[in-house]
Amino acid sequence: MDRAHLIFHGKVQGVFFRSNCRRKALELGLTGWVRNLPNGTVESIVEGDARRIKVLIEWCKNRQPLARVKRVEENWTEGDPEFTHFSIIR
Repeated sequence: MDRAHLIFHGKVQGVFFRSNCRRKALELGLTGWVRNLPNGTVESIVEGDARRIKVLIEWCKNRQPLARVKRVEENWTEGDPEFTHFSIIR
Protein backbone atom coordinates (compact mmCIF):
# COMPACT_ATOMS: atom_id res chain seq x y z
CA MET A 1 0.00 0.00 0.00
CA ASP A 2 1.21 3.48 -0.87
CA ARG A 3 0.32 6.95 0.37
CA ALA A 4 0.46 10.24 -1.52
CA HIS A 5 0.21 13.67 0.07
CA LEU A 6 -1.00 15.99 -2.69
CA ILE A 7 -1.41 19.74 -3.08
CA PHE A 8 -3.33 20.87 -6.16
CA HIS A 9 -2.69 24.42 -7.43
CA GLY A 10 -4.79 26.38 -9.91
CA LYS A 11 -8.52 26.96 -10.18
CA VAL A 12 -9.43 24.20 -7.72
CA GLN A 13 -11.81 25.82 -5.25
CA GLY A 14 -15.45 26.62 -5.92
CA VAL A 15 -15.58 24.18 -8.86
CA PHE A 16 -16.69 20.93 -7.12
CA PHE A 17 -13.08 19.70 -7.11
CA ARG A 18 -13.37 17.97 -3.73
CA SER A 19 -16.61 16.15 -4.49
CA ASN A 20 -15.36 15.03 -7.91
CA CYS A 21 -12.06 13.90 -6.38
CA ARG A 22 -13.92 11.91 -3.70
CA ARG A 23 -16.19 10.27 -6.26
CA LYS A 24 -13.23 9.21 -8.44
CA ALA A 25 -11.21 8.00 -5.43
CA LEU A 26 -14.11 5.82 -4.29
CA GLU A 27 -14.51 4.49 -7.84
CA LEU A 28 -10.82 3.51 -7.78
CA GLY A 29 -11.06 1.90 -4.33
CA LEU A 30 -8.80 4.47 -2.65
CA THR A 31 -9.03 5.83 0.89
CA GLY A 32 -8.07 9.12 2.49
CA TRP A 33 -9.40 12.67 2.44
CA VAL A 34 -9.47 15.95 0.52
CA ARG A 35 -9.85 19.53 1.80
CA ASN A 36 -9.59 23.18 0.77
CA LEU A 37 -6.71 25.20 2.19
CA PRO A 38 -6.95 28.93 3.01
CA ASN A 39 -4.40 29.83 0.30
CA GLY A 40 -6.69 28.61 -2.52
CA THR A 41 -5.12 25.18 -3.02
CA VAL A 42 -6.62 21.76 -2.33
CA GLU A 43 -4.82 19.20 -0.16
CA SER A 44 -5.37 15.46 -0.21
CA ILE A 45 -3.98 12.34 1.44
CA VAL A 46 -4.64 9.24 -0.66
CA GLU A 47 -3.87 5.63 0.23
CA GLY A 48 -4.02 2.53 -1.92
CA ASP A 49 -2.31 0.98 -4.91
CA ALA A 50 0.23 3.40 -6.45
CA ARG A 51 -1.09 2.83 -9.98
CA ARG A 52 -4.61 3.75 -8.89
CA ILE A 53 -3.37 6.82 -7.03
CA LYS A 54 -1.58 7.94 -10.21
CA VAL A 55 -4.82 7.46 -12.16
CA LEU A 56 -6.58 9.70 -9.63
CA ILE A 57 -3.88 12.37 -9.89
CA GLU A 58 -4.02 12.38 -13.70
CA TRP A 59 -7.82 12.45 -13.63
CA CYS A 60 -7.79 15.41 -11.25
CA LYS A 61 -5.20 17.21 -13.40
CA ASN A 62 -6.88 16.67 -16.76
CA ARG A 63 -10.47 15.48 -16.38
CA GLN A 64 -12.01 17.55 -13.59
CA PRO A 65 -15.00 19.17 -15.35
CA LEU A 66 -14.58 22.77 -14.12
CA ALA A 67 -11.18 22.86 -12.42
CA ARG A 68 -7.95 23.96 -14.05
CA VAL A 69 -5.01 22.35 -12.27
CA LYS A 70 -1.74 24.15 -12.98
CA ARG A 71 0.54 22.12 -10.74
CA VAL A 72 0.48 19.21 -8.29
CA GLU A 73 2.91 18.77 -5.41
CA GLU A 74 3.35 15.05 -4.69
CA ASN A 75 4.98 13.49 -1.66
CA TRP A 76 4.95 9.68 -1.72
CA THR A 77 5.49 7.41 1.29
CA GLU A 78 4.68 3.88 2.29
CA GLY A 79 1.04 3.61 3.26
CA ASP A 80 -0.28 2.87 6.70
CA PRO A 81 -3.86 1.65 6.47
CA GLU A 82 -5.12 4.57 8.52
CA PHE A 83 -8.31 5.24 6.56
CA THR A 84 -11.38 3.11 5.88
CA HIS A 85 -13.05 5.46 3.36
CA PHE A 86 -12.44 8.66 1.40
CA SER A 87 -13.92 11.80 2.88
CA ILE A 88 -14.18 15.52 2.32
CA ILE A 89 -12.88 17.55 5.23
CA ARG A 90 -14.55 20.92 5.68
